[in-house]
Amino acid sequence: MDATIVILDGDGIGPEVTAEAKKILAAVAERFGHNFVFNHQLIGGCAIDQFGVSLPEKTVEAAEDADAALLGAVGGPKWDAPSSPDRPERGVLELRKTLDLFANLRPVKLHPQLVSASTIKEETLVGVDLLVVRELTGGVYFGPRKEADDDFEAYDTMLYTRPEIERVVRLAAESALGRRRRLTSVDKANVLASSRLWRSVATDALADYPQLDVDHILVDAMAMHLIRRPADFDVIVAGNLFGDILTDEASMLAGSMGMLPSASLGDMRNRHSLPLGLYEPIHGSAPDIAGQGIANPLAAILSNAMLLRHSLGLEKEAAAIEAAVDAVLEEGVRTPDIKQKGAETVSTEVMGNLVVEMLKSNPDNQDVERAQ
Repeated sequence: MDATIVILDGDGIGPEVTAEAKKILAAVAERFGHNFVFNHQLIGGCAIDQFGVSLPEKTVEAAEDADAALLGAVGGPKWDAPSSPDRPERGVLELRKTLDLFANLRPVKLHPQLVSASTIKEETLVGVDLLVVRELTGGVYFGPRKEADDDFEAYDTMLYTRPEIERVVRLAAESALGRRRRLTSVDKANVLASSRLWRSVATDALADYPQLDVDHILVDAMAMHLIRRPADFDVIVAGNLFGDILTDEASMLAGSMGMLPSASLGDMRNRHSLPLGLYEPIHGSAPDIAGQGIANPLAAILSNAMLLRHSLGLEKEAAAIEAAVDAVLEEGVRTPDIKQKGAETVSTEVMGNLVVEMLKSNPDNQDVERAQ
């Protein structure tokens, strides 16, 4: 298969983790006989520095013409001044909006090797395998707002429409049909008008899916349930803000944000008639550790697996990456964020190299069989 993949390094640790992710994609292409062309573009703070804007038009055009895009992370103290006319995060928000990537899929599956890396009791973690579907182009991040120009008043508006809610709920429902057929819709309907609309629309849409076990949970209760009984949940669908917060919380089930990938999808199709997606680890740019070579690249690497699966239809190759990551973890190798007693701690680059080696050491697809 021929495919063009836009690489958006971003800021902070972004370039470090995307370098390893790109290395994995190159290894997959070599092993399975594909031709992946990488097109590097700027977004975020580095784009502001070079072009004066967080999302250059050249980046948008490249993403629209590509089969998929891989993003590291954006942001940092350098661009955080309240008076800044542009911010790195705006570039990502605008790219999602421009490509209409309305659904962010964030799987949370605990690697058995990392049970002790989590701060949650081991018995609570048994069986955790959930998918959070976060609405991505509406809500408070995109509603009307006012900056505190007078240092007195500011506001952000959580605005949703029926079509925005319905399409992401239906996508979540379709995802649940292929899993354990349980769907949880999260809102704050006891307080927020936008959430009352969310619950009403979700209820209407999910009536078309009688095969699913559906429940509606308030976001504050959901935050508690994720820690108390996370294995009870299968697919969780939530608005932009709630989904953002809940998945950061859920990352602690897996031991670190450095372990969780994500896929942002919409209706736009690439030349293979598959979803044009933006793939990224859920972690931020972590400027406090940037340049130290200690960032965990596994979330970016696992985002590659989602890219191969959703945007290129390469299930075998995706499974090979996931199996290679499992195999490296099984060897007891760790980056500092998932360090465990007695485990070997390695750098970002070494972790990436080990995953490449594991991919190459299984020429007979033994890794794929193990992943399945």
